[in-house]
Amino acid sequence: MFTGIVQAVGRIETVAPLAKGVRLSVDVGVLDTADVAFGDSICVQGCCLTVVAIAGGKLTFDVSRETLDCTIGLDRPGHVNLEKSLALGDKLGGHLVTGHVDGVGEVRAFEDAGESRLLRVRVPQELARYVARKGSICIDGVSLTVNRVAGSEFEVNLIPHTLEVTTLKRLAPGTQVNLEIDLLARYVERMLAVP
Repeated sequence: MFTGIVQAVGRIETVAPLAKGVRLSVDVGVLDTADVAFGDSICVQGCCLTVVAIAGGKLTFDVSRETLDCTIGLDRPGHVNLEKSLALGDKLGGHLVTGHVDGVGEVRAFEDAGESRLLRVRVPQELARYVARKGSICIDGVSLTVNRVAGSEFEVNLIPHTLEVTTLKRLAPGTQVNLEIDLLARYVERMLAVP
């Protein structure tokens, strides 16, 4: 379980093929790994991955074909948002995030909005019903509040701090992003569907 409050920006350095997936080597930058152990969960660009090796400021993860099929950006070198999993008693500064990516969205607009940036994202049609105004959404591992929803598009505002400490500053129209809908929306739908 995570919060969507990014702790560091790292970089996928190598991507090695496996029989059914890939192995990533990630330079974790300033992420404190003193308490990270083999088997721990780390949120990498919005996706919960398991640490399979630790060496010299780098973490290694095996990513399955299933995960690669429903995410973007884990199959090539590049910058990634990182967050260690919650420990009991940690502050919950964002919202509850599982690291289970629900789908890939597309940036439709990324433009100035005063001191902030307005980000408009189109979600896959099957996910649109889960996005609500003033609800939470996770984009590339970042917890954000939805400001506006219209059809299958939603908007969020990104404050300067968020832009400074995450990969979101690199977005542009046409960029694809990992999306995780609010955890509560999944359970509400299931409760309403089961007699």
